[in-house]
Amino acid sequence: MTKCDVLIIGGGPSGAACAYWLAKFDFKVVVVEKKVFPREKTCGDGLTPRSVHQLEQMGLSDFLEKQHRYEGLRTIAFGKEMTLHWPEHPDLPDYGYVVTRYRLDEAVLQNSADAGATVHFGAEATAVAQDKAGMVTSVRVKMKAGGDVVNFEPKYLVIADGSNSRVGRMVGATRDRELPMGLALRGYFSSPLSKSNYIESHLDIRTAEGEVLPGYGWIFPLGDGRVNAGIGLLSTLGRWKDVNTTKIMEAFVASAPKEWQLDINDPIYSGTGGKLPMGFSVGPRVGANYLIVGDAAGSINPFNGEGIAYGYETGRLAAEVLADALTLDTPALLSRYERDLERDYGDYYHLARAFVGLIGHPAVMRFAVGLGINSETVMKPILRIMANLLRPGHFGLGENLYHIGLDTLKGWDRVAARSRALRKTLLRQT
Repeated sequence: MTKCDVLIIGGGPSGAACAYWLAKFDFKVVVVEKKVFPREKTCGDGLTPRSVHQLEQMGLSDFLEKQHRYEGLRTIAFGKEMTLHWPEHPDLPDYGYVVTRYRLDEAVLQNSADAGATVHFGAEATAVAQDKAGMVTSVRVKMKAGGDVVNFEPKYLVIADGSNSRVGRMVGATRDRELPMGLALRGYFSSPLSKSNYIESHLDIRTAEGEVLPGYGWIFPLGDGRVNAGIGLLSTLGRWKDVNTTKIMEAFVASAPKEWQLDINDPIYSGTGGKLPMGFSVGPRVGANYLIVGDAAGSINPFNGEGIAYGYETGRLAAEVLADALTLDTPALLSRYERDLERDYGDYYHLARAFVGLIGHPAVMRFAVGLGINSETVMKPILRIMANLLRPGHFGLGENLYHIGLDTLKGWDRVAARSRALRKTLLRQT
């Protein structure tokens, strides 16, 4: 039996961030990661200002300065384009980076090990034992290299094993299928514009037959002769499970601006895909002595499909809660994690989920994109909202639009609640 303060399952963004902050608090932290790093990971590889801020807070500024920096976003739709710099923010930088997850995740997890966390690669959690009160008593981990089995006995468990969280399911977490899910496919291509200062987003992604789909395509320059190009679709597309993503990817690459010189037959292209649980669609996220973070909790932003920043942030929130629970020897403090998530993301994700539902209708999608792409005055505040760069205590156009949208949505919620209550009353009376 191996005892530790916290056992973290998964060494991706959320697990590595949680391990770093707990190690900085001088707790005994063990990370078990199924893969051996570096490893490939399906992702757009784009780091927004929120991600950059978290990485800099973890002392990784020197690593980032060696990567490809970009200044903003070029949006293309319906034959028009607009280039926008990242909005200014009092706490966050106004730039981002594009870094492959192959390099990024290894650097972040190594940073956690340097801070004092113990990391086991090629180690797969295969079973979780719980007592009658739901407390995790041990976690069975198979070490692939030698085939040894280790039973860890942590005081607390953090589940950070990604979007298809196997350990999350072991403790009873499930995804709410009424909430949005994304599906992404990406590949690498050689391009003469690999050093571009802007990432590119295509908001009129189509099938080969020209049908506009809810989602977007992207081209992110890596600065090393390659670009990351891909597509993301939303579950609000009624038949999305039957959509051939490979064909849509081929259509996107064929329609990409010629200056990128993308070629679906590029020898470095290898398309990989993955599911994106969004809007905190997985729960419960708090147990008797465990927490679920990052993609395993469905923490991806429904507005834009970004997951890396929210992995770092939820991992850090979990570490802060666990530090207090360990210091005071009070497992009940873990309930604060859910309150912290609601405080930081509740209203924002509520609006984001409603937004995803709306743009699932092709006519609404075309209207919204057409309105924004024709007006920089409209697109700037939309970028601030969708990238979650709203400024606390500030009331610019972006913040005002956000609050108007949120107030309207809450008004609809109240009307819907009254309508449901009225129907129940009428049913009882009849």
